[in-house]
Amino acid sequence: MAEKKALSVDNGQSALAQSAQSAGLAASSAGTHNALQDIISFTPLDSNRDAVVQPFPRSPKLLRKLANAAQPSQEQLTRRVEELQAERSKTEARIQSLKKRKADLSRNTETMKQQVRERFESMVCVLQRDEQSVLDCLELDLRQTKAKLDQVLKDWTQHRDQVDKNLSRVQRALSREEDAKGQWENVSPKKPDASEKEIRLNEERFKKLLKTLSSISKQLSAQLQRKTLLLDSFSVVIDRQSCHSQISVDSEGRGLSFSVTPVAACAVEHPLQFDKVCCALGLSPVPAPRSYWEVDVRCCPAWSVGVAYSNLDRKGRDKASKLGRNRNSWCVELNRADQLSAWHNDRHVACQGAMPTLPGKVGVWVDYNKGQLVFYDADTMGVLQKFSAAVTTVFDRAHHQFTEPLYPAVRFLRPAGNAVWGSHLELCNLNSQ
Repeated sequence: MAEKKALSVDNGQSALAQSAQSAGLAASSAGTHNALQDIISFTPLDSNRDAVVQPFPRSPKLLRKLANAAQPSQEQLTRRVEELQAERSKTEARIQSLKKRKADLSRNTETMKQQVRERFESMVCVLQRDEQSVLDCLELDLRQTKAKLDQVLKDWTQHRDQVDKNLSRVQRALSREEDAKGQWENVSPKKPDASEKEIRLNEERFKKLLKTLSSISKQLSAQLQRKTLLLDSFSVVIDRQSCHSQISVDSEGRGLSFSVTPVAACAVEHPLQFDKVCCALGLSPVPAPRSYWEVDVRCCPAWSVGVAYSNLDRKGRDKASKLGRNRNSWCVELNRADQLSAWHNDRHVACQGAMPTLPGKVGVWVDYNKGQLVFYDADTMGVLQKFSAAVTTVFDRAHHQFTEPLYPAVRFLRPAGNAVWGSHLELCNLNSQ
């Protein structure tokens, strides 16, 4: 009996094994389950291709969640409607605000245009009054000169009439028409008075007037050009930590003075300090996209004004730490021989914009977007040098796209011979103008 049970068990296990093997092959071909407890009831996919394959049954919790998500409650719907209505109200208010700002832009622009027109009309009125004043002066000079000439002309006319009268008497005496004895007067020849030559329009004064007007016109043109740059004026303050030990800075951080001896003995040299080159950098980088500032150089016989990246070397006296002698800096400098030149990457060109006089103030203009750096004679607005996409081939970087923020930079240069070093450079406060 036991053997029969064992035999039946073995036969059952064998049958199950054979069924499992055949089911495993079917599952391998169809990519379905391989659990032994589902083998008996398993139907291969290939057996009935039109049958719908049911997914795994989902948990009751997931089904409830899906049901709740599919059918939100009345409270949820009401709350959602309120949220959407509030969002729509905010959006509508924002749209109306933007439309109002758009309308205000045009209105404000018209107001600014009118104010600009009034300023220029005021300037034109001043010019017209001055023009009329000058014309009146010329008219007065003309009347006075004419009056003097009229008086001289009257004298000569009287002299001519006297000569004609005597001439007529002499002619009648010659023809024996009357006794000529005592009939005429001696008329002495009239010579031109030396003062007559001085009776003329004051041409020297007129030439001075034209020269003055020409100078005013140039200055006015320069100031009108400068006004645009002043709109992007940048107040430069010197970084005291970068200053060489022989450079002192005033309390406002704009005035720099050079001393032959170190200003103060520092126990520890700052890592950002120039130790050999008498140079200093601005405390803040030049703001983007456009900036303009000026440096008064009148009290310094030899100087360098420019811009530099913050990674300009601060130690040593080689080219890596000198303005314009490397790729990290650009400058305009006046050397000991009064030669004005522009420098970048240890190459230079002579500046022609300041001739025949040297600039008293140097203006610096930076346009990051256009990759432009322009140096001006700030008094005449003559261009000393322009670094841009179209620059002379002297500089190997034909296109200057600034890859880092620029910092204002100044440097004291050694003058010629035994001359005393320049004592002062001043960074102009353009905000007060």
